[in-house]
Amino acid sequence: MSSRRKILSGIVAALLLAPMAACAGAQTPKDATGRPLEPLTIVTASGEHKFMVEIADEEPERQRGLMFREPLADDRGMLFEFPDVAERGFWMRNTPSSLDIIYIDPQGRIVSIASHAVPYSELTIPSHGAASGVLELRAGRAEEIGARAGDQVRHVFFRPAG
Repeated sequence: MSSRRKILSGIVAALLLAPMAACAGAQTPKDATGRPLEPLTIVTASGEHKFMVEIADEEPERQRGLMFREPLADDRGMLFEFPDVAERGFWMRNTPSSLDIIYIDPQGRIVSIASHAVPYSELTIPSHGAASGVLELRAGRAEEIGARAGDQVRHVFFRPAG
């Protein structure tokens, strides 16, 4: 192969590999333990509202939740995933910032919302209906986006009916 052809081959290879290198270098947001955050969307009367959420899908993670943590950013949350559908109850033990607690059925419909849960409280906040998922957001965020019972939450964990 001629030196000119080698140079052209090298340039072509560099141009083809550059986008892949850029993608590999892109940082996926991570939770406090280094696991990637996952996208979640809440669809309300005011539109689609996108969040990046930590996943609590194992018992130790569900028990720890957002205890001892800084307040959440507007576009962040924690999604608690349960293997069954049941009446749920959450509390705020060792949680220093107020949260909105959103209970969600297996199809991704909001069952109920507990707004502005009191930091450090050990009172149980019930779901008032069967839920398989619970989403925690910064206090007041649910009201800001107009979230209501019956609104849709989109995430791979939920399976919409139909």
